[in-house]
Amino acid sequence: MPTFLLPFLGACLLIAAAPGPSTVLIIRHSLRSRRAGFMTVLGNETGVFVWGVSAAFGLTALLAASQAAYDAVRIVGAAVLLWFGVQALRSARRGRGGHGEEVEPQAAAVTPGAAYRAGLGMNLANPKAAVFAMSFLPQFVPAGAPQLPTMVGLAALWAVFEVGYYGAYVWFVDRLRSVFSRAAVRRRLEFVSGGVLVALGVRMALEN
Repeated sequence: MPTFLLPFLGACLLIAAAPGPSTVLIIRHSLRSRRAGFMTVLGNETGVFVWGVSAAFGLTALLAASQAAYDAVRIVGAAVLLWFGVQALRSARRGRGGHGEEVEPQAAAVTPGAAYRAGLGMNLANPKAAVFAMSFLPQFVPAGAPQLPTMVGLAALWAVFEVGYYGAYVWFVDRLRSVFSRAAVRRRLEFVSGGVLVALGVRMALEN
């Protein structure tokens, strides 16, 4: 294995381990079903690869250089986060009966296609992901190596690595489904995930 790949994979691990909106969405969809969780992972990593390829071709530099374009993506991203957050909070609210008793939340089923689109949209609506890919990938291109194909290859490796990493999240949630399926636990998880997504959406909307 080329020596530069080990530091690259280590950096990918640190990036994946940092919690973010995509992690919250993956866990939330994994509560619905293992397939929904995994399709959300695939959608998210498609976005990672798209931003990586865009960085290789210099397209993300255009986004970073244009304040108007960056702000447009930022506002769309904030709206996406707020939408998913409100949906989670509504699901948590449905999980409490009229007299305060816990009931099984009536969570809408998430089809594989919808889960994939949600993961993809969550990632592509984040302008920080684009700027990060632009600054992250070139650091691992070896001296003398052709930059374009190397960066595309690294973007693919980054996405595949995260499929495995987040796939472990999906597997973990599925293994503990008997715990997470309890009405009180599911309601609290929906409430926490919704609150986190709304807070991230508001922060993104208010950023300069």
